[in-house]
Amino acid sequence: MTVLHLEFDLPRTYETDIINITDKVESAVYESKIKEGIVNIFNAGSTGAIITLEYEPGLLKDIPDFLERIIPKSMTYQHQQTWHDNNGHSHVRASLMGPSLTVPIHKGKLIHGTWQQIAFLELDDKPRTRRLVVTIIGE
Repeated sequence: MTVLHLEFDLPRTYETDIINITDKVESAVYESKIKEGIVNIFNAGSTGAIITLEYEPGLLKDIPDFLERIIPKSMTYQHQQTWHDNNGHSHVRASLMGPSLTVPIHKGKLIHGTWQQIAFLELDDKPRTRRLVVTIIGE
């Protein structure tokens, strides 16, 4: 069994940016030469998420709108009382969405739906440069 670890940086992201990273993950899997296994994509930060979605203009607007309805910025968050950084909503959203995603690899390719892409979702209210960790396991 082979285990490969790599990291890549995303350009500066802003709150509710959704960045399609499918090509980067597919390239990593291809270069790994692993035919059967899994790939895990992990955001090393507490205010971003790794998701799947159909990467199209409607959803790029719907997802931030939905998050604002269920976890609004305007609420009072205890995190903000502790740290005074006004991003309690960012932490709650990230906890709900999750920092990682695992995708199967079969015959050297990611298994995903026709319209399903892998994306990074920025949830912090301050611009960030993000580092994503990719671990590929298999044979």
